[in-house]
Amino acid sequence: MGKDNIRGVPHGSAEVPLSILELAIVSEGSSPSESLAEATELARSAEEWGYHRIWVAEHHGMPGIASSSPAVVIAHLAAATRSIRIGSGGVMLPNHAPLVIAEQFGTLHALHPERIDLGLGRAPGTDMATANALRRSAEVDPDDFPRALAELTGFLDGSFPAGHPYAKIQAVPASATRPPIWLLGSSGFSAQLAGILGLPFAFAHHFSAANTEPALDLYRSTFQPSEVLDEPYSMIGVAAIAADTDEEALRQAMPGALSFLRLRSGRPGRFPTPEAAQEYQYSPLEAEFVRDRLSTTVYGDPETVRNGLEELRKRTGADELMITTMVHGAAERRRSYELIAKAYGMA
Repeated sequence: MGKDNIRGVPHGSAEVPLSILELAIVSEGSSPSESLAEATELARSAEEWGYHRIWVAEHHGMPGIASSSPAVVIAHLAAATRSIRIGSGGVMLPNHAPLVIAEQFGTLHALHPERIDLGLGRAPGTDMATANALRRSAEVDPDDFPRALAELTGFLDGSFPAGHPYAKIQAVPASATRPPIWLLGSSGFSAQLAGILGLPFAFAHHFSAANTEPALDLYRSTFQPSEVLDEPYSMIGVAAIAADTDEEALRQAMPGALSFLRLRSGRPGRFPTPEAAQEYQYSPLEAEFVRDRLSTTVYGDPETVRNGLEELRKRTGADELMITTMVHGAAERRRSYELIAKAYGMA
């Protein structure tokens, strides 16, 4: 695995690579089949528009998100595209046996050499009841992330020392190289671990904006050069919506804020329409939540969004921006990504 598999190449006038986080949003009036088909079309278009990579998330028990099985979706998107990197943003390591992940991503790497990324998170990606159903065993400690990560790396690299209980186990298929591992996080834990291990780090600015700069500072200050990186490489996830006007972008942004509000209050559902978001009767506390959510979303006309992304990039020193666009319509979502690409002269 070379360092070139991690560091992206900017296109157009962008100072850093731009990438996409795809959730396969299931909107009201739509279906999971339609959302996955739309994700496929977006991946094809993103490749043409100059985006560096597209990652898919792992969420369970959420009717508004169809990406519950990243490896399956990655295989489909990679088969439908030619050159864009495809990866997980991320696989939630506590939900899976490390050997299974090694086999899945070894298979993906064999099918699509040098195009697959393995992003790993430690959150369950769901509520605790569903998390327990996924793990099926009380013996699994979800907080034992470093051990599970070492196990996964051992299977991928075939690097267990002699005498280790798993030294004779092979993750098949295997090859001379493997997908690069990224650590994902929204706090300092994964930032510090990524730094100590010399791994690339992706921070979820889109839902933990207050922690972005402290986490990136911690990552850089604890970074130790490794076989995969000589110096830190950080990416931040950014919620961004571009439309023809600032007013239209705000109209499209409101359903995402309402969807997040419903999720945080234990009422997940399909992604609401702009009309539903406009008609919703917000309590004072809910209105404050929505304002806070919108304050961390970069939205507006293409120039406004570009300026917002550039301000964030300069402020955080991020080496790559991964954009997630949570809007109701597939056409509006594609249009937003296209407008951003054009604002940077990529498309």
